[in-house]
Parts: sequence; C-alpha cells; structure tokens
Amino acid sequence: MFNKLITILLPFMPKKMVWIFSKRYIAGETIEDGLKVSEKFNEEGILVTVDLLGEFIKTISEAEDNRNQYLDIVTKFSAKNIKGSFSLKPTMFGLLIDNEVCYSYIRDIVKFASGKNCFVQIDMEDSQCVDLTLDIFTRLREEFPANVGIVLQAYMRRTLDDLIYLSKINTTGNPINVRLCKGIYIEPEKIAFKKFKEVQVHFLKCLEFILQNKLYASIATHDKVLVEGAFNLLEKYKISKNLYEFQMLFGVTPELRKSIVEKNHTMRIYVPFGKEWFGYSTRRLKENPMMAMVIIKALFIRG
Repeated sequence: MFNKLITILLPFMPKKMVWIFSKRYIAGETIEDGLKVSEKFNEEGILVTVDLLGEFIKTISEAEDNRNQYLDIVTKFSAKNIKGSFSLKPTMFGLLIDNEVCYSYIRDIVKFASGKNCFVQIDMEDSQCVDLTLDIFTRLREEFPANVGIVLQAYMRRTLDDLIYLSKINTTGNPINVRLCKGIYIEPEKIAFKKFKEVQVHFLKCLEFILQNKLYASIATHDKVLVEGAFNLLEKYKISKNLYEFQMLFGVTPELRKSIVEKNHTMRIYVPFGKEWFGYSTRRLKENPMMAMVIIKALFIRG
C-alpha cells in the first residue's frame, strides 16, 4: 500500500527532489553527460549501449526530431571512439502513429550507424508493439544484417515462438543479436507470466533456445539466479565468448556486475540520458512499485 502511494505522489513532487533518486540510474540530460559516463565504463573495460530517453510520442514532428537527435548521438559517440552500441524505442519514432514513417526514421539511423560500423538494438515495448517491432526488425535485418538487433521479453508467453521465428532467419555469418530481458510492462496474465519464478524459468528456457540455435545472446538481467543459470548454460553448450555478453542497467547491482566482469565475461551497460528523464523515472516506478523504498532511501539518506 505504501509503495503504491509513493508511485501516485512521485509525479507531483518537485523535479529536483525526484532527481536525487533518478541520477543514480540516468547519466544526465545531454549527449555530453552520456559520453562522460560511457567513457568511464570504457576505461573499466565495459561496453555501453546508449539510449535517448523518450517514448510513446504524440506527433510525427517529435519522431523527426528524435531521428535527428539520434544521428547526432551516433556522430558524437563515433567521433569519441566509444566502445558501444545504440538502443532505441520504436514508439519514439511514431510506431503507433504511422508505422511506415517509424520504419523509415529507424532505417535512417541504422543506415547511418552502419556507415560508421556501429550497431543498433531495437528495444521491445508493450504487447501492442511486439508484432510491429518484429516486422521492422525483419525488414532492417535483410538490409543491415551486421548492424541491427532485437530485444525480447521473457515474461511474454509468446517469446519462445518469436525465437523460433528468428532462428529460421538466423545466419551463421551474422547471428541475430537478441537481448533477452525479463520485461517490465504491465500485461494481462493471459499473455504474460506474472509469478516471479515462472518468469525465471521461462527466461532460462528462452536463453537455452538462443544458445542452442546459435543466435547471439545478450543476457540482460540483475537476477543472481538467472546469472548463475546463464553460467551453467554457457558451460553446458561450450558457448564461445563471441556469441554472448551480459547486460545491465546503469546504476543497478554494481557488485553483481563486478563479479561477472571479474570472471572475464563481456559486460555492456545500458546508459540512458535525455531531457525526458522525469517521465522515464515515474513510468519505471509505476511499472515496479517495489522501487518506492529505494526512492525513500535516496531522498532521506543520500539526499
């Protein structure tokens, strides 16, 4: 009850107060903020994937602006030789407004990134976006097989079927890069696993399928059980280091991250930044009310 109350009140709190919590998980508002954090991770031998915050836009003009910002991001990160990739959300480019416009803008970004030998991961959003996003990815994959990847969410009951589909268009020379995460959007039980252990079991089933079928596994988790499960599967199938990596969010479970890096596994950190950090923070809290206690600690201990 307390956690839900915090999720209701947070959007009405002063931004400066919310930033006390958010700055642990967001690089800042500008490209320069994202660069600074990314350079630090690179110095530690850790890769990054950078993300401009913003999703579910209302107008196509916003989509065009987001396209232009991403082109600028790719330019500046490439100029600094940042070791990393770029993540983007299709609804930032009008996925639910005009699917073809969305495709064309994302294609512009992937094409531009490919010219600089860079990689773009297409994030997965809520259930209404899954088929549309997979369609965009498939079209881009045909044209830019080495420069675009996809995200799937283990809590969705359909994910194994989606992986079967991807395995059919997978190629040995350029294996499809699949970032597998648990999933954060609120979905009905009919289409998504709701129990914690169910999600864990399905995550490992999906990961095993990815490894068995020689797709590239981007293992995105902060769950110790899933990390250990991943270690076991990697050993079981003798997976080469060039076919997998671990991924984590900026500011989350740094000790677990350190333990994975110390075992010489590739690590990539998701580094979000942008002026839409406030909306990002409040949406993530609504999706995960258990974060309320973390916020209270940030406000009254760190603050």
